[in-house]
Amino acid sequence: MAEEIINRVASSKLKTFDLEDFYPAGQRSVIDISQWLMEGIVLVESRFRESIKTTDFTAYQDHYVAINCSTDAIIPQWAWMLLQSQLTGVAKKVVYGSLEDLETILHQEIINDLDVSEFEGLPVIIKGCSNKPVPISAYMMITEKLQKVARSVMYGEACSSVPVFKKKKN
Repeated sequence: MAEEIINRVASSKLKTFDLEDFYPAGQRSVIDISQWLMEGIVLVESRFRESIKTTDFTAYQDHYVAINCSTDAIIPQWAWMLLQSQLTGVAKKVVYGSLEDLETILHQEIINDLDVSEFEGLPVIIKGCSNKPVPISAYMMITEKLQKVARSVMYGEACSSVPVFKKKKN
């Protein structure tokens, strides 16, 4: 008679943490401020203000928006603030930087607010290979947070995990 196959992973205390589960749904957009600059590099205040005033920012309704400048133009602080003021109440979130910067900030806010007490004293695997653009920084942030409570932190899948951290026994 054949022995019963036991799934030791399913019966263990091992917990899986998937950053994809916390990925904020919504359109991501980039606004390049150089489109409103003379020859892409010179900000003329009156022209810039008029361009901003006539732009339909409702196109960014409920988007996550990254604002940057693709040229070497010197942009005064108030110009970024003016753009922010137009997107407040329209976009879900506006950041200065790239799409990667945007993803990092979104994940940082989520991870900062996360209650990880359910992982207290347990071995945790942070699932890898996401289908969504989860930044490397998010994996670092969740490792730091889980390391404070988990017995151990690994990366990957239960069948092939890479040890990252293990609490020292007292």
